[in-house]
Amino acid sequence: MRRLYLTICSAWTWFVLGLTIILWCPALALVRLVTAPFDAGHYWAGLLFRKLAVVTVALNPLWKVRVSGIRITDPRRPYVVVSNHESLVDILLISHLPWEMKWLSKAELFRLPFLGWDMWLAGDIPVERGTARSAVRALQRCRAVLARRVSVIIFPEGTRSKTGELLPFKDGAFHLAIETGVPILPLAVSGTRTALAKRDWRVAPAVAEVRVLPPIETTGMTKADVAALSSRVRDLISRTRLEMQQGATSGATS
Repeated sequence: MRRLYLTICSAWTWFVLGLTIILWCPALALVRLVTAPFDAGHYWAGLLFRKLAVVTVALNPLWKVRVSGIRITDPRRPYVVVSNHESLVDILLISHLPWEMKWLSKAELFRLPFLGWDMWLAGDIPVERGTARSAVRALQRCRAVLARRVSVIIFPEGTRSKTGELLPFKDGAFHLAIETGVPILPLAVSGTRTALAKRDWRVAPAVAEVRVLPPIETTGMTKADVAALSSRVRDLISRTRLEMQQGATSGATS
């Protein structure tokens, strides 16, 4: 019976996600059209797009999510946001944060009907994996987004870990932050790995949390500081994620 229940919940979750992706498309097109004269950064269209994730999670009885950490008081101050990457569900979880960020995402997602259209309307940024020219173009777009007072979010691991261990961080996000003088905003994600395993369509019960950590200013830093900044942020996210995991374990056993 439990296996049947999980299968039904999985099918329901994907149905809800697919339906909202389709239903959101005309609404996003309308918002982008109406706000175009005064919203060059597509902030409001993007913010509406993230609500799709909130609806999907709210209608999944297996998932409970929590947002913690510091409160961002000025949602239009741009940050380069970086997070660890445990699961596809990270995207749904992080989208609960109450401000808009443009996502650096795989270019193939933009070619999908409805989802790709939604991402384009929201102003997200495509990048071809393993293509230097595409990476350069994507970073140029990131700079333009930041100049319009909208944050960007990058997973510096580049992909999800197969083992659950934090992968090495790539330097792109940290180069971007230092070059533009924008603070790094670290996020620590915990609990999503069990929600949806890599290369599996079935969802599972999970209690997930995203914690917003204090921003790290990059003013006065140079390219020579990239490696140290990357290491500092990775260590901070790693320690925080471990604390969150230990807290979740303690809560489950108490």
